[in-house]
This record gives sequence, structure tokens and C-alpha cells, in this order.
Amino acid sequence: MNQKDILIIDDDPDLSAITADLLNDNGYQTDLAADAKTALKMLAQNNYRLILLDINLPDKTGFELCENLRKTTDIPIIFISARTSDTDKITGLDIGGDDYVPKPYSLYELLSRIKAHLRRSYEMDAESERFCFGNVSVDLKARSVTKNEIPVELSAKEFDLLMLLIKHKNKAVTKDDLLNQIWGAYSETEPQTLTVHIRWLREKLEDNPSEPVFIKTVWSIGYKLEVFS
Repeated sequence: MNQKDILIIDDDPDLSAITADLLNDNGYQTDLAADAKTALKMLAQNNYRLILLDINLPDKTGFELCENLRKTTDIPIIFISARTSDTDKITGLDIGGDDYVPKPYSLYELLSRIKAHLRRSYEMDAESERFCFGNVSVDLKARSVTKNEIPVELSAKEFDLLMLLIKHKNKAVTKDDLLNQIWGAYSETEPQTLTVHIRWLREKLEDNPSEPVFIKTVWSIGYKLEVFS
């Protein structure tokens, strides 16, 4: 799966192109989709860090698409729409949107909000892009992991889970928080899915997965990454 920055889902080709040009000029990799069907296909092929989502799409509403996405991902979603009523804004945020920017929007205000959401969602350590524990090294920016200097293949969900544990290192993170932040607050993902992903991480990163040194279970609460660094 390709790593990309931003997917713009909007059936206004001119505004999408102008917005993409600004984002590209500021170092972001962007893709464009004019309808929900195309967007879902692109989301299946690429790993995006943020979505700009219009409400009025030709095949389904942005609200419907957002609700569908929140069943499987917590990727930041910023609504961009000419619908400016309080009802629409509240609906967008209530169903899982992270922000709501009315059209016509200032490109530079939008850029500022994008930077804020990316920083809030992905920056683990402002002073370092690499985190190490034991014989494991994690490149936070490149989303890559090595163990004993040998690359370790993690799925997108496994890496997101590891990043969240790194962010809260040495602190217990509840199962509900892990499920909500990795799979989405509106997801119907079963708790067993989290257990399986933790087991996979241990198998790939721990020397003895049955007696983990780093990825610890905190009974009746959740899990933590114990590193004391």
C-alpha cells in the first residue's frame, strides 16, 4: 500500500486543483477523487494521513462516506462544504469529522488547519523522528520498523497501534481507547481484533512473545509499552 498525505474528495475540479497545487507546493502528496466510489477505491490502494471531504458528492453524501469510513479508520477528516448551517456543522462533527471548513475558504487557513490536525494525530516526539526500545527501532516519519537492523513488515493497523503505545509509553492505555483511536469511535470492531493485533506485534517485535518484555498486558485495563526511556 502506498503512503500518501492527503486525499481531496470533491466534485469541484477547479477548487480541488487549486487546493492540491497549494498542498503540493508545501510538500504534501495529494490525490483527487470526484465521487465516493473513486475515493473508496483510492483509499483501498493508498494509506492517507488526512482526508478533505465535500458533503455534496454525485453518488452519496460526504456524511454517508464519513460514517462508512469511521467503521474502519480514525484518519483525520476535514469537511469542506458550501453548506454552512449550524446543523450541517454539528452533523459533520457528530458523525466523526475532525473539523468543518466552509466554502469559499482561505487556502492558507485550510493549510494551517491541515498542519494542526496532522501534527496532533501523528507527531509522537517533536524532537525525534526515531524511537528505539531493546533491539527495535521505529522510524516514525517513514513508518518503518527494524529489529536487529532487519526490516520488520507491519500492517497499517499494527503500525498505528505501535505508534499509539509509543505515544503513551510506560502508561496503560485502555482497550476502549485503543479500539476507538485505531479503528474509529463508530467502528463495530470486536475487542478480540485488538487482542489479535497485540499478539501479532509481540510475535514480530518481542524475542519471546509468550513472555513479553515491552508490550505488556495491564490486566482489566489494556496494554502499555514498557520502556522507561
